[in-house]
Amino acid sequence: MKCVICKHGETELSTTTMTLERGGAVVAFKEVPAQVCTNCGEAYVDEAIGAKLLGMAEQSVRDGVEIGVRKYAPV
Repeated sequence: MKCVICKHGETELSTTTMTLERGGAVVAFKEVPAQVCTNCGEAYVDEAIGAKLLGMAEQSVRDGVEIGVRKYAPV
């Protein structure tokens, strides 16, 4: 798909690192499957992966994590 940010690049299946912040907690997820722009590097995750990331981040906050780095693991 054409990148909606730079409007020049095309996206291709790759992985990225996503960082989510909530209530003072910061959790980074590595190796997240995404469509990544070949020009600017903007990453797009699909709805299911986004929902999974949010759930994992919420669990981290409930567990008391303030700063965390996790590898994305699809279930």
